[in-house]
Amino acid sequence: MTPLSSSSSSSSLPFPIPIHPHSSSSSSSSPPSSSSFIYYFPVFSNVRTQIQCSASTTDVCTQSPKIDTSLLTIAESFYEDELWAAASLRVRSFNRFHPDTFGLQDHRKYLAEREFEALKERVSGKRLGFRRVSCINASLPMSHILSLSLSDDFCSLCKFSDGGEDRVVVGTLDLNQCLSLPDEISGTKPELNEPDITRAYLSNVCVAEELHRNGLGYALLEKSKLVAYDWGITDLYVHVAVDNEPAKKLYTKSGFVYESDEPAWQARFLDRPRRLLLWKGLAIS
Repeated sequence: MTPLSSSSSSSSLPFPIPIHPHSSSSSSSSPPSSSSFIYYFPVFSNVRTQIQCSASTTDVCTQSPKIDTSLLTIAESFYEDELWAAASLRVRSFNRFHPDTFGLQDHRKYLAEREFEALKERVSGKRLGFRRVSCINASLPMSHILSLSLSDDFCSLCKFSDGGEDRVVVGTLDLNQCLSLPDEISGTKPELNEPDITRAYLSNVCVAEELHRNGLGYALLEKSKLVAYDWGITDLYVHVAVDNEPAKKLYTKSGFVYESDEPAWQARFLDRPRRLLLWKGLAIS
Protein backbone atom coordinates (compact mmCIF):
# COMPACT_ATOMS: atom_id res chain seq x y z
CA MET A 1 0.00 0.00 0.00
CA THR A 2 1.21 3.45 -0.81
CA PRO A 3 1.00 5.15 2.60
CA LEU A 4 0.75 8.71 1.40
CA SER A 5 -0.79 10.78 -1.32
CA SER A 6 -0.40 14.46 -1.95
CA SER A 7 -3.27 16.83 -2.43
CA SER A 8 -4.75 16.76 -5.90
CA SER A 9 -3.68 20.35 -6.48
CA SER A 10 -0.79 22.58 -5.46
CA SER A 11 -3.04 24.96 -3.57
CA SER A 12 -2.57 25.64 0.11
CA LEU A 13 -4.11 23.56 2.85
CA PRO A 14 -7.76 24.11 3.72
CA PHE A 15 -6.71 25.15 7.23
CA PRO A 16 -4.04 27.54 8.56
CA ILE A 17 -0.64 26.22 9.59
CA PRO A 18 2.19 28.37 10.94
CA ILE A 19 4.91 27.66 8.41
CA HIS A 20 8.41 29.15 8.45
CA PRO A 21 10.26 28.81 5.13
CA HIS A 22 13.56 27.11 5.90
CA SER A 23 16.42 26.66 3.48
CA SER A 24 20.17 26.71 3.68
CA SER A 25 20.18 30.28 2.36
CA SER A 26 17.14 31.68 4.15
CA SER A 27 17.18 34.42 6.73
CA SER A 28 18.01 33.65 10.33
CA SER A 29 14.73 34.81 11.82
CA SER A 30 13.30 32.29 14.24
CA PRO A 31 10.09 30.39 13.37
CA PRO A 32 7.22 29.80 15.77
CA SER A 33 7.92 27.09 18.31
CA SER A 34 6.60 23.61 17.62
CA SER A 35 4.22 23.87 20.55
CA SER A 36 2.19 26.45 18.62
CA PHE A 37 1.32 23.85 16.00
CA ILE A 38 -1.46 22.24 18.06
CA TYR A 39 -5.03 22.95 17.09
CA TYR A 40 -6.39 22.60 20.61
CA PHE A 41 -4.92 21.93 24.01
CA PRO A 42 -5.87 18.49 25.36
CA VAL A 43 -6.05 17.69 29.05
CA PHE A 44 -4.25 14.42 29.50
CA SER A 45 -5.76 11.86 31.82
CA ASN A 46 -3.65 10.66 34.73
CA VAL A 47 -4.80 7.14 33.95
CA ARG A 48 -2.70 7.04 30.81
CA THR A 49 0.85 5.69 31.06
CA GLN A 50 3.38 8.32 30.04
CA ILE A 51 6.75 7.33 28.61
CA GLN A 52 9.51 9.59 29.89
CA CYS A 53 11.99 10.60 27.21
CA SER A 54 15.73 10.69 27.63
CA ALA A 55 18.05 13.09 26.01
CA SER A 56 4.56 1.77 -5.42
CA THR A 57 1.17 1.94 -6.73
CA THR A 58 -2.05 1.23 -4.87
CA ASP A 59 -5.72 2.05 -4.65
CA VAL A 60 -6.11 5.68 -3.70
CA CYS A 61 -9.55 6.90 -2.76
CA THR A 62 -10.59 9.50 -5.32
CA GLN A 63 -13.53 10.76 -3.29
CA SER A 64 -12.23 10.88 0.27
CA PRO A 65 -14.60 12.36 2.84
CA LYS A 66 -13.66 15.87 3.90
CA ILE A 67 -12.68 16.26 7.53
CA ASP A 68 -13.53 19.14 9.85
CA THR A 69 -10.04 20.58 10.28
CA SER A 70 -11.09 22.60 13.34
CA LEU A 71 -11.20 19.26 15.20
CA LEU A 72 -7.74 18.15 14.06
CA THR A 73 -4.80 17.88 16.45
CA ILE A 74 -1.20 17.31 15.36
CA ALA A 75 1.20 16.83 18.25
CA GLU A 76 4.00 14.70 19.66
CA SER A 77 2.85 11.60 21.51
CA PHE A 78 4.32 10.25 24.75
CA TYR A 79 1.47 8.00 25.95
CA GLU A 80 1.20 4.27 25.47
CA ASP A 81 -2.40 4.12 24.27
CA GLU A 82 -1.74 6.70 21.56
CA LEU A 83 1.52 4.99 20.56
CA TRP A 84 -0.44 1.74 20.25
CA ALA A 85 -2.97 3.49 17.99
CA ALA A 86 -0.11 4.84 15.85
CA ALA A 87 1.48 1.38 15.62
CA SER A 88 -1.86 -0.08 14.55
CA LEU A 89 -2.28 2.54 11.82
CA ARG A 90 1.20 1.75 10.51
CA VAL A 91 0.43 -1.97 10.31
CA ARG A 92 -2.83 -1.15 8.54
CA SER A 93 -1.14 1.25 6.11
CA PHE A 94 2.01 -0.68 5.20
CA ASN A 95 0.50 -4.15 4.78
CA ARG A 96 -2.09 -5.61 2.42
CA PHE A 97 -4.20 -8.35 4.00
CA HIS A 98 -6.79 -10.49 2.24
CA PRO A 99 -9.91 -10.37 4.44
CA ASP A 100 -10.25 -14.17 4.33
CA THR A 101 -6.69 -14.81 5.48
CA PHE A 102 -6.58 -17.43 8.23
CA GLY A 103 -5.63 -15.93 11.59
CA LEU A 104 -5.68 -12.40 10.19
CA GLN A 105 -6.59 -10.68 13.45
CA ASP A 106 -3.88 -12.52 15.38
CA HIS A 107 -1.29 -11.66 12.74
CA ARG A 108 -2.29 -7.99 12.75
CA LYS A 109 -2.05 -7.94 16.52
CA TYR A 110 1.39 -9.54 16.42
CA LEU A 111 2.68 -6.95 13.94
CA ALA A 112 1.16 -4.10 15.95
CA GLU A 113 2.72 -5.39 19.18
CA ARG A 114 6.12 -5.64 17.52
CA GLU A 115 5.92 -2.07 16.16
CA PHE A 116 4.52 -0.80 19.48
CA GLU A 117 7.39 -2.23 21.52
CA ALA A 118 9.98 -0.91 19.05
CA LEU A 119 8.31 2.51 19.04
CA LYS A 120 8.29 2.69 22.84
CA GLU A 121 11.97 1.78 22.90
CA ARG A 122 12.84 4.50 20.41
CA VAL A 123 10.71 7.23 22.00
CA SER A 124 12.03 6.45 25.49
CA GLY A 125 15.62 6.86 24.28
CA LYS A 126 16.62 3.21 24.78
CA ARG A 127 17.48 2.36 21.18
CA LEU A 128 21.21 2.58 20.49
CA GLY A 129 22.20 4.87 17.65
CA PHE A 130 19.30 7.27 18.14
CA ARG A 131 19.92 10.56 19.90
CA ARG A 132 16.20 11.36 20.13
CA VAL A 133 12.96 10.09 18.56
CA SER A 134 9.51 11.66 18.53
CA CYS A 135 6.27 10.07 17.36
CA ILE A 136 4.09 12.79 15.81
CA ASN A 137 0.41 11.97 15.31
CA ALA A 138 -2.58 13.58 13.67
CA SER A 139 -5.86 12.71 15.38
CA LEU A 140 -9.58 13.44 15.18
CA PRO A 141 -12.44 12.80 17.63
CA MET A 142 -14.03 9.37 17.31
CA SER A 143 -17.44 11.02 16.97
CA HIS A 144 -16.26 12.91 13.88
CA ILE A 145 -14.75 9.77 12.33
CA LEU A 146 -18.03 7.92 12.85
CA SER A 147 -19.95 10.78 11.23
CA LEU A 148 -17.87 10.23 8.07
CA SER A 149 -19.12 6.62 7.85
CA LEU A 150 -15.61 5.17 7.85
CA SER A 151 -15.00 1.52 8.61
CA ASP A 152 -15.47 0.18 12.12
CA ASP A 153 -12.17 -1.63 11.64
CA PHE A 154 -10.32 1.68 11.30
CA CYS A 155 -11.99 3.18 14.37
CA SER A 156 -11.43 0.17 16.61
CA LEU A 157 -7.78 -0.37 15.64
CA CYS A 158 -6.55 3.22 15.81
CA LYS A 159 -8.46 4.73 18.73
CA PHE A 160 -7.12 6.10 22.03
CA SER A 161 -8.47 8.14 24.92
CA ASP A 162 -7.46 11.73 25.58
CA GLY A 163 -8.86 13.45 28.65
CA GLY A 164 -11.98 11.30 28.54
CA GLU A 165 -12.52 11.86 24.80
CA ASP A 166 -12.15 8.98 22.36
CA ARG A 167 -9.96 9.99 19.42
CA VAL A 168 -8.54 8.22 16.37
CA VAL A 169 -5.00 8.49 14.99
CA VAL A 170 -5.44 9.37 11.29
CA GLY A 171 -1.79 10.05 10.42
CA THR A 172 1.59 9.38 11.98
CA LEU A 173 5.35 9.65 11.48
CA ASP A 174 8.60 9.39 13.44
CA LEU A 175 11.25 12.10 13.67
CA ASN A 176 14.63 10.46 14.34
CA GLN A 177 17.72 12.43 15.39
CA CYS A 178 20.56 10.15 14.31
CA LEU A 179 23.35 9.77 11.76
CA SER A 180 21.58 7.00 9.85
CA LEU A 181 18.62 4.61 9.90
CA PRO A 182 19.07 0.82 9.77
CA ASP A 183 19.12 -0.63 6.23
CA GLU A 184 18.84 2.83 4.65
CA ILE A 185 21.27 5.02 2.71
CA SER A 186 22.67 7.83 4.84
CA GLY A 187 22.57 11.56 4.30
CA THR A 188 25.77 13.54 3.79
CA LYS A 189 24.82 16.77 5.55
CA PRO A 190 26.10 18.18 7.79
CA GLU A 191 29.75 17.12 7.85
CA LEU A 192 30.46 14.39 10.41
CA ASN A 193 33.07 16.53 12.19
CA GLU A 194 30.26 18.65 13.63
CA PRO A 195 30.33 18.65 17.48
CA ASP A 196 26.69 17.52 17.73
CA ILE A 197 24.24 15.48 15.69
CA THR A 198 22.12 17.96 13.76
CA ARG A 199 20.86 15.46 11.18
CA ALA A 200 17.43 13.83 11.40
CA TYR A 201 15.29 11.46 9.36
CA LEU A 202 11.54 11.05 8.96
CA SER A 203 10.23 7.48 8.95
CA ASN A 204 6.97 5.51 9.10
CA VAL A 205 5.09 8.34 7.40
CA CYS A 206 1.50 7.31 6.70
CA VAL A 207 -2.06 8.63 6.55
CA ALA A 208 -5.23 6.54 6.81
CA GLU A 209 -6.18 5.50 3.29
CA GLU A 210 -9.77 6.64 3.77
CA LEU A 211 -8.64 10.21 4.51
CA HIS A 212 -6.16 10.85 1.72
CA ARG A 213 -6.47 14.22 -0.06
CA ASN A 214 -7.23 16.12 3.14
CA GLY A 215 -3.76 17.65 3.48
CA LEU A 216 -2.90 15.46 6.47
CA GLY A 217 0.46 14.28 5.11
CA TYR A 218 1.57 17.83 4.39
CA ALA A 219 0.46 18.99 7.84
CA LEU A 220 2.43 16.18 9.51
CA LEU A 221 5.55 17.17 7.57
CA GLU A 222 5.22 20.83 8.58
CA LYS A 223 4.82 19.87 12.23
CA SER A 224 7.87 17.61 12.04
CA LYS A 225 9.96 20.49 10.64
CA LEU A 226 8.98 22.70 13.57
CA VAL A 227 9.91 20.01 16.10
CA ALA A 228 13.19 19.38 14.27
CA TYR A 229 13.96 23.11 14.35
CA ASP A 230 13.40 23.17 18.12
CA TRP A 231 15.86 20.28 18.44
CA GLY A 232 18.53 22.23 16.57
CA ILE A 233 18.32 20.05 13.45
CA THR A 234 19.91 21.62 10.36
CA ASP A 235 19.39 18.82 7.84
CA LEU A 236 16.22 16.75 7.54
CA TYR A 237 15.98 13.62 5.39
CA VAL A 238 13.29 11.22 4.22
CA HIS A 239 13.45 8.02 2.17
CA VAL A 240 10.84 7.28 -0.49
CA ALA A 241 10.33 4.38 -2.89
CA VAL A 242 11.26 5.33 -6.43
CA ASP A 243 7.82 4.20 -7.69
CA ASN A 244 5.80 6.04 -5.02
CA GLU A 245 4.78 9.04 -7.10
CA PRO A 246 2.18 10.47 -4.66
CA ALA A 247 4.70 10.49 -1.81
CA LYS A 248 7.42 12.04 -3.99
CA LYS A 249 5.04 14.83 -5.00
CA LEU A 250 4.13 15.42 -1.36
CA TYR A 251 7.75 15.66 -0.22
CA THR A 252 8.60 17.96 -3.12
CA LYS A 253 5.68 20.20 -2.18
CA SER A 254 7.04 20.32 1.37
CA GLY A 255 10.46 21.50 0.16
CA PHE A 256 12.48 18.27 -0.01
CA VAL A 257 14.93 17.81 -2.89
CA TYR A 258 16.79 14.80 -4.29
CA GLU A 259 20.19 13.97 -2.78
CA SER A 260 20.95 10.35 -3.71
CA ASP A 261 19.42 6.97 -4.43
CA GLU A 262 19.81 3.43 -3.20
CA PRO A 263 22.06 1.07 -5.18
CA ALA A 264 20.06 -1.49 -7.14
CA TRP A 265 21.90 -4.38 -5.48
CA GLN A 266 20.87 -3.17 -2.02
CA ALA A 267 17.22 -2.95 -3.02
CA ARG A 268 17.38 -6.48 -4.47
CA PHE A 269 19.09 -7.79 -1.34
CA LEU A 270 16.39 -6.24 0.87
CA ASP A 271 13.64 -7.38 -1.54
CA ARG A 272 12.00 -3.97 -1.92
CA PRO A 273 11.64 -1.16 -4.46
CA ARG A 274 14.71 1.03 -4.79
CA ARG A 275 14.59 4.13 -2.59
CA LEU A 276 15.48 7.76 -3.06
CA LEU A 277 16.95 9.95 -0.34
CA LEU A 278 15.44 13.43 -0.17
CA TRP A 279 16.86 16.37 1.82
CA LYS A 280 15.47 19.54 3.36
CA GLY A 281 17.68 22.21 4.93
CA LEU A 282 16.43 23.93 8.08
CA ALA A 283 17.87 27.38 8.79
CA ILE A 284 19.07 27.65 12.39
CA SER A 285 19.66 31.13 13.83
